[in-house]
Amino acid sequence: MKIVTELERVPPGVDPTVPSSARVYDYLLGGKDNLAIDRAVAGKLLTVAPDTRLVARANRRFLTRAVRHLAEQGVRQFLDLGTGIPTSPSVHEVVREVSPACRVVYVDYDPVVRLHAEVLLAKAPGVAGIHGDLRRPADVFADPHVSGLIDFDQPVAVLMVAVLHFVMDEEDPAGIVASFRKRMAPGSHLVLSHTMADSEPEAIRQLAMATADSPAQSVFRKHEEVLALFDGFELIGPGLVPVQDWRIGEPDDAAMPLLDGEPRLRVEGGVGRLAG
Repeated sequence: MKIVTELERVPPGVDPTVPSSARVYDYLLGGKDNLAIDRAVAGKLLTVAPDTRLVARANRRFLTRAVRHLAEQGVRQFLDLGTGIPTSPSVHEVVREVSPACRVVYVDYDPVVRLHAEVLLAKAPGVAGIHGDLRRPADVFADPHVSGLIDFDQPVAVLMVAVLHFVMDEEDPAGIVASFRKRMAPGSHLVLSHTMADSEPEAIRQLAMATADSPAQSVFRKHEEVLALFDGFELIGPGLVPVQDWRIGEPDDAAMPLLDGEPRLRVEGGVGRLAG
């Protein structure tokens, strides 16, 4: 019986010497869809910020809390930009527990993510995964899966969770958010999380060195800079806070934190509502 090596499992179009943000995140969440280069990046970060796995899980829980709340408030459309490798519970699993009528489109430019989405969503009507880049909003809007499932004349939740820190300043993250906001109907929501500039300096340095000039390169922004990305939206719940602290409408026993104290890698998240 032939043993298939890791390199032989690499999909076409994937360079195994270049780290992927989606695969690094997958590794931090305990997944298996990652390569040696991704584990090396994560390892350097974990050396100086050993609680990063917990931060990744807290970020994931922030996402599921937010989308569940929005589904409970009547939102039935979800556009997940920079999806990453599917992790259960996925967005469509969470929101369809509230209402089977919810429609979800996952968007990512990573070939590995696309392959997983094709398998996961093959028999899931009302849910689609597309190959796209949030830095090109017009292409996302033009995709037939998006136009077929998402009606921008009705409230929609646009998810930008742990993705905008991969958008460099010169790529105009605020302008990208504005492009989506302009298409969103009143009552729509923006769900966003971002790595913060007040993280442990050595963690920032190690991550910058390991990901320089790669798609996993990150920008750590100040609280005020991330807050500015919500321009035009009204923050709901606790506002823009560390992801482990974000909650809304939950009983106390559901709000137990994953982390004790301040993590060395700081990620903040918030949910904004577009007023009418």
